[in-house]
Amino acid sequence: MAAVTDPNWKPQPGRVGNLTPEQQKVLDQFRQELQAEGYFVAERHDDPTLLRFLRARKFDIVAAKTMIIAYEKWRKEFGVDEMKKNGFEFPEHEEVNKYYPQYYHKMDKEGRPIYIERLGLLDVNALYKITTQDRLLRRLVWEYERFIDERLPACSKAVGHPVETSCTILDLKGVGIGQFWRVKDYVAQASNIGQNYYPECMGKFYIINAPMLFSTVWSAIKGWLDPVTVAKIDILGSSYKDKLLEQIPVENLPEDLNGTCKCTPSCSLSDAGPWHVSKTAAPEAAPAA
Repeated sequence: MAAVTDPNWKPQPGRVGNLTPEQQKVLDQFRQELQAEGYFVAERHDDPTLLRFLRARKFDIVAAKTMIIAYEKWRKEFGVDEMKKNGFEFPEHEEVNKYYPQYYHKMDKEGRPIYIERLGLLDVNALYKITTQDRLLRRLVWEYERFIDERLPACSKAVGHPVETSCTILDLKGVGIGQFWRVKDYVAQASNIGQNYYPECMGKFYIINAPMLFSTVWSAIKGWLDPVTVAKIDILGSSYKDKLLEQIPVENLPEDLNGTCKCTPSCSLSDAGPWHVSKTAAPEAAPAA
C-alpha cells in the first residue's frame, strides 16, 4: 500500500481502510482458506488484490475463491510469471501503433493512469502482416502486469493515496463494422482476460466518437462484460470533450483528443506518466498578443 499523504483522501467502500466488520471477516477467512488449501501466493495476494476478487464476486467467498484459483491456473498456462522473468520484447510496437494504437498516457484528476485505445484507426490487414493475435494478447497481459506492478504504485505515490483503477478512453472515430468483426475474437479474449483475471481494475470508461451503427457492436460487446463493468461505461458521440475534461486535465489529454498535450514523438509512443521519465512534451504555443 502506498503511504497516504493526501489529507482529503478517503478509501471507497470495500477497500482497505473502509471495510465493514463483515467484509473484514470475509477477507480474513478468504486469506486463511487460500493459505490452508495451498493457493495463497504471498507476493501477489496482498489485501488490495484479494479485495479486488472479493468485490468482483460481491464478497462471496466460494465464488471469489473459484475466480482466483482459475486466475492462478491461467497464469501458469499462459506463462505469465515466465514472461515477467524473461521480459517481453515487442519490436513491432511502432508499426502496430500506426494501425491499432493502444497506450497509457498520464493521469486523470483522481490519479488514475489513462489508457487510450484508438479502435477507429484499426487496419486489420496491415496489423496482421506485422504481428499476430497471440502476440497482441501477450502484449496486453504484459501491460496489465506493468499496470499492477509499476503504473498503479507510481500514480499512488504521485497523488498521495492508493490508486487501484484506470481511466479508459476507447475512440471509435472512423471505425468500420467490417473491421471490427474481423478482430472481434481478439477483443473478446482481451475482455475475458481483463474481467476474469484482472478484476476491478476499471474505474472510468469512456467510449467516444460512437457512430450511429455502434448499437449493433455494443450489443455484442455487452455480452462479453459483466453488468458491473457495463455500468461504468459512458458512451459518447463526437461532442465528448466537456465530459472528458470533467475527469481529465486538459494538459494530460492528447491534442488529437481535444486536449493540449503534444508528446514527442507522439502521445501514443511516449509512455508519459509518473511511472516513466518520458520525453518532454512540446511546449504549448503562447497566446496571441
